[in-house]
Amino acid sequence: MAKISPIAIKYMIHANLVADSLVEKPDVIGAIFGQTEGLLGSDLEMRDLQKEGKIGRIEVFLKTEDGKTTGKIEIPSALDKAETTLIAAAIETIERVGPSNAKIQIERIEDVRGSKREYILERAKSLLKSIEEGMPKTREIAENLKVGARIRKLREYGEEKLPAGNLESDDIIVVEGRADVINLLRNGIENVIGMDGTKLPEAIKELSYDKEVTLFVDGDRGGKLIAKNVIDNARIDYIAFAPDGKEVEELTEKEILTSLRKKIPVQEFLKNSGKRRRQYFKKRVVRDTEEKVDLDSKKLKKFLEDVENSRLAILLDKNLKVISKTSTKSLFSTLNRMRRKTYVIIVDKATPSVIKAAEENNVENIVAKNFTSSSKRINLISL
Repeated sequence: MAKISPIAIKYMIHANLVADSLVEKPDVIGAIFGQTEGLLGSDLEMRDLQKEGKIGRIEVFLKTEDGKTTGKIEIPSALDKAETTLIAAAIETIERVGPSNAKIQIERIEDVRGSKREYILERAKSLLKSIEEGMPKTREIAENLKVGARIRKLREYGEEKLPAGNLESDDIIVVEGRADVINLLRNGIENVIGMDGTKLPEAIKELSYDKEVTLFVDGDRGGKLIAKNVIDNARIDYIAFAPDGKEVEELTEKEILTSLRKKIPVQEFLKNSGKRRRQYFKKRVVRDTEEKVDLDSKKLKKFLEDVENSRLAILLDKNLKVISKTSTKSLFSTLNRMRRKTYVIIVDKATPSVIKAAEENNVENIVAKNFTSSSKRINLISL
């Protein structure tokens, strides 16, 4: 007798049996083969189908109680849907099992392949998940490429070979060491240079006279000590601190940007140390001013108050009379149109573009609170 392969099973016929008296499993199987014979033609004879492996082993589960027998019948089928339903309907015509009157009723026909599909689907999901977890995502690959490209922008600056990024902009960020520089580059901030220690290098001192400098230090006592040392030796405009207890090299992008947004002017940091503050401003004036300018400082301070925290520029003649007021963005074109000579320019911050415009128009003095560049031709006055 041929056996049906478990792989070939398509359907499972589930039937319920009720018999009036005691019957046994051979009685049930004999009734199925004997009483369906000839009902469906030679192509669907149960015995032949089982020999050919199209009908599998018939399983019968019986229970006897109070002289009656009940049970369940399972018939595996490798036939198609229509042929399987014909077999099931033929089984329901059985009226006797052994010596007993009996009734067989089909409970359901199960599509075994549906269960297999569900298993396949769940297993496929599991396998897919394991593949995805073991492979980096496209976004992660792209991000790693970006980070690698940023870190490759690390370069050495000056004779001291300081770790640095791109220092072409008018403002730079000074950090303590190489690890700090790499972390800022990794997070997309390129205008950075490291001191490579706690001692301020000469290259950064020189840069501090031409750039707007933000000193970015660790959020601990050591960071504050470094800040004071650097301020005593260079022109620093702003100071930014990492969150309390954290180092710049370990900050996330969000923490870096938040810290830089919270930077404070160096005057505010030094407000509790008058001596340091006076030295700081003295250093800036002495560096930029070749000769003392005999101007009315009270009047200049009053004008300086008018432009504080703004991008306004006030142009004065030699008698300190206002010639014009304009924006620092329009300063160059305004100076070109002036018929009267401008003797003094009043601005809150003297940027390289402001100083360049003054030099090209032969202005002799610039008065400002902050200078981010120097000049050998113009008196730069800090009040």
